Amino acid sequence: MSFWRAGADGVTVTVMVKVRPRSRRPGLQGVQESAAGPRLQIAVAEAAEDGKANRAVCAMLARALHRPQSSVQIVAGAANREKLLSVTGDSATLVELLRSL
Repeated sequence: MSFWRAGADGVTVTVMVKVRPRSRRPGLQGVQESAAGPRLQIAVAEAAEDGKANRAVCAMLARALHRPQSSVQIVAGAANREKLLSVTGDSATLVELLRSL
């Protein structure tokens, strides 16, 4: 099982993440196992207030996948540390990039 799922439409990938706001070392921090399955751990320097951390997570994942920030959206968990993100783009390319993280 992986922390992403490619959509049947071929243009979206869903990514399960766990966010660490107010981190001293922001960045992608590998895959972490959880009760709900594996999640990509993302640490951001921004605080979890007024959506700042959410925007930072979307921006960081977009940079890692070489996509514009507008292509990454939060589907579920906007107020939680565990989130479900949707990334639009060529699924095959996105999956290859996710495997390399």
